[in-house]
Formats: sequence, C-alpha cells, structure tokens
Amino acid sequence: MSQRRYVPFLIIGSGIAGSTAALTLADQGLDVLLINCGEDLLDGNSALAQGGIIYQSAKTQEELSAKPGQRHDARSLEHDILVAGHDYNYVRAVRWLSRKGPQYVEDILLKRAKIDFDKNADGSFHLTREGGHSVPRILHKADYSGRAIMEGLAREVSRHPRITCLHHKAAIDLLTTQHHARHAQCRYEVDNRCVGAYVLDTLSGEPETILADWTILATGGTGRVFLHSTNSDACVGTGIAMALRAGVELSNLEFMQFHPTALFDQRSSRRPLITEAMRGEGARLLNAKHQPFMRHYDKRGDLAPRDIVSQAMMEEMLHSGSPYLFLDASRIELDLPTRFPTVFEQCQQIGIDIRKDPIPVVPCAHYFCGGILTDLHGRTSLRGLFAIGECACTGLHGANRLASTSLLEGLSWGASCGEHLAGLAQRSHGLTAQVRNAIPDWHDEGDEHADDPALVAQDWANIRNTMWNYVGISRTQARLRRAFEDMRVLVRHIHDFYKRTPISLRLIQLFHGSQTAYAITQAAMRNPQSIGCHHRS
Repeated sequence: MSQRRYVPFLIIGSGIAGSTAALTLADQGLDVLLINCGEDLLDGNSALAQGGIIYQSAKTQEELSAKPGQRHDARSLEHDILVAGHDYNYVRAVRWLSRKGPQYVEDILLKRAKIDFDKNADGSFHLTREGGHSVPRILHKADYSGRAIMEGLAREVSRHPRITCLHHKAAIDLLTTQHHARHAQCRYEVDNRCVGAYVLDTLSGEPETILADWTILATGGTGRVFLHSTNSDACVGTGIAMALRAGVELSNLEFMQFHPTALFDQRSSRRPLITEAMRGEGARLLNAKHQPFMRHYDKRGDLAPRDIVSQAMMEEMLHSGSPYLFLDASRIELDLPTRFPTVFEQCQQIGIDIRKDPIPVVPCAHYFCGGILTDLHGRTSLRGLFAIGECACTGLHGANRLASTSLLEGLSWGASCGEHLAGLAQRSHGLTAQVRNAIPDWHDEGDEHADDPALVAQDWANIRNTMWNYVGISRTQARLRRAFEDMRVLVRHIHDFYKRTPISLRLIQLFHGSQTAYAITQAAMRNPQSIGCHHRS
C-alpha cells in the first residue's frame, strides 16, 4: 500500500523561492513539508545561477546617484525592467519588486543567511553591471552567486525544526476536489480546491499521496524541452503541466528567454552558462571572423538585453554557417580566475584559457518568462494553490527578463507568499476529514511495462528538436504550424504510452515535458506580435 500523509503546507521545489517560502512559514510557527526530486536542496536551477542578485541599499543609492548622470533608485530599476520587458510587464509587479526586493535581500540573505558576497577594498559591496542595466547594481559571489545563496538558505532550512525536507520525490499530479474526490458531496462544491499532490518516491518506485491545506508550486522552469539549454535535468515544466491539467490560468507561455552565451561543448547535454557579468566587465562578442558585431544591431552593443543579443547572434551564425560564435574576455582587467572561477574552470576542462583564448559560445534556452498566473502573493486561480519562482508568471518580466531579476523574484515572492499564507492559516481551518477521506490513493493503470529507455529517448529527441528548430529564437508561421502538427500527434502518443505503462520518473518527466512543449507552441501560435523573446520573422 502506498504511503499517505497530511500536512498543513506542502512546497514542491527547493530552489530560492521554495526555500524562502518554507523559512518564512516556519518562522511563524507553522509546519512545512518541502520536497524535491533531487538528492539535496541545491539540486536545481537556483544553484546554477552565476551573475548575482539585484541590490540597492539606501547608502548605495545615495553614493551612486551622486555620480553625474546616474540614478540608482527604485525608479531607475523599474525603468530598466520595463525597457527589457518591452513594456509588456505588469507594472504593479515591477514597482513592488523594485521597492520591496532589496529589503528582502538585506533581511534574508545578508542578515539571516549571512551570504558572503564580494566586497571592495573599503568593505563596501562590489556591484557589477549586466545587459539592460543602466547602472551597476548586482550583488555577486564571484561567478557562483546562486550556489552561495542556496548553500546559505539550505543551511537555514535544514536546521529549522518546523521544516521537514524530503528528497527523491517527483510530483506526478495535483490533487483537486472536483477531479479526484470519490464522494459526490465534495464535487458539488462551487469552488474547486487543490488539496495536495500525488508524488513518486524515485528510490522505491512507489507513488505516495500527500494531502495539504495549502500547496505551493516552486518547480522551476521549462528549458529542458529545448535541444540546447542551461537548465538542470528536472526543468521540464512539471508545475506548468500539472497546473494545465488542473485547469489553472497560465500566461505568457510564448516567452522563453534564450541566454546569449553558453559554452559550446558537444560532449555535454547541458550547456554550461557563461555569465553575462563577463560582458558587464568588458568582454566582447565576436563573429566567426573574430570581429565584434553587436554595435551593428544595437547602440548598447554587448550590453543590450538578452533577446536582442540572442537574435543578433543567430543572424551572424546563419550568415556565416558557423554553429557557434566567440566571447573574447582577454580585455578584462580583473584577475579572471578569481572573478570568474566557474567559467575559468569549465573552459580549462576543454583546453581554453579565457585569459587569452576566445570562448566558443552559443545561445541556449535559459529562463521561462511565462507560467502559472499569480498575484503579488503567488496566489493562483485555483483555491489552495500558490506558485512562486520560475514556474509562476507574475508579470514582472513581460516579454523579456532583465538580467539578475530571477533570483530576486524568487526570493521576494517566496517571502511574500509565506507571509500571506501565514496570515491565512490564522483565519481559516484546514481540510476537513470528509475531504481528506474522499481523496483516493494513486491507482496505477499501466500494465505493459513498456518503459523502454530507447522509446523515451526517441520521444525526447523529437520534442527537443521540434522545439529548437520551430519554436526557438526566431519563429515563423510555417515553423509554428509544423511544430503544432508534430506536437499534437506526439502528445497523443505519449499520453497513451503514459496511461498503459507503470509510473516511473522517466515517464513522468516525458509526460510533463510533452504537455509543456505543446502548450508553449500553442501560445506562440496565438500571439502574432513579434516582441521580446517571442521573435517572429
């Protein structure tokens, strides 16, 4: 018999958003179950972030704004986010983050987790600049900022007595009263409600039922449905696919941001990120003839927003026929092994010394700007369900994300979600015994044992090549139509395969990935406007 448990708060995903929400709730004396499908809390995209996180204390604002022609305040940040997002953003979300975000950095990362960000000789924080930013405002730890942040948060989460962490748990499906309840009385309720999730213990292979008063999705992005991606293996749109099946409102699914610079190494399935901070410090993009080219496309040159740089790189690659371009860091005056140790080591492994050799780079699927539609507290259209981090669409990014806003968004919405839910818990009762008893345990219909790795690998190859070639950096009506037709057949085939095969992690990720890819394709077809990440030529 599969395991069954009931908890007040279930958080699916342990990145910066999920961990922050867990800490915020637990600090209010509330019990939290935090699960992920990896081996530890650092197993996800947050720990892979290199660049840093936006920060501007009152002192920093005053010091930098004193420089001629510079404003370094919330209004300046708001302006840069809106410009990068092509004014497709939800202005209220942008304004809220610009004012509240830096305070969360100070309270949670600096004072509580005590993250040791890089400092100048005088003890002040060293702030760097990235593409789309009008001033240096990015706090960092060399080029492994995400890992440094997650190590601090994981330490706080692991020792909190109110937080239970379970690893190797893969989410299968959201539980809702109208879809899963066996008793008719529950299904007659006017408001459908999320009451937890089915999850798979990937070590034992057994499905489990976790009932929860409140469920928070922090499952990360969708980059791995594309052929080339900087994302971790689990980022196949799990939260998106589960929310889609539960009838939750989704938004902006056509906006997948492609990072301009990932290391071109054919030996790796995941493309290692080459942080944008390198261009912020003076590195230049070069074409196949080793000539700088970005000034021909945008007056901001190598520091233009990511969508513009990625599209310019694709134009250069198509024109030359080269599968990659180059990033020249030799002009940077800093000590590169110290400032960019991660990039230096990754390049050293393939025989490249970034102090003198140009780095082969290629654009890759990097960050999902759309997702599950939420408000400023992470609340979704389904009662009892919240979404935070990359799987959520807050409207902050609009049509394209400004560099280094992702960690700040995850931190800020994680904290806001936790604060809001702590207040709700004081005013409302948990699930009734009737509702809990009405939800059945997982019933596995599959009996064919057809989970053949070769079949799964071929289906993934079809999905990823279709998405990269037809729903990639540059899209046309003909490409999108072909993707829609191919994905429609493939999704139907994978759905039947899923229903008749016993559940496994490999099967779950294929099922979620196919549905997410199909949803992205449909959203791209519906939007005829060429804007930001959604570039239609």
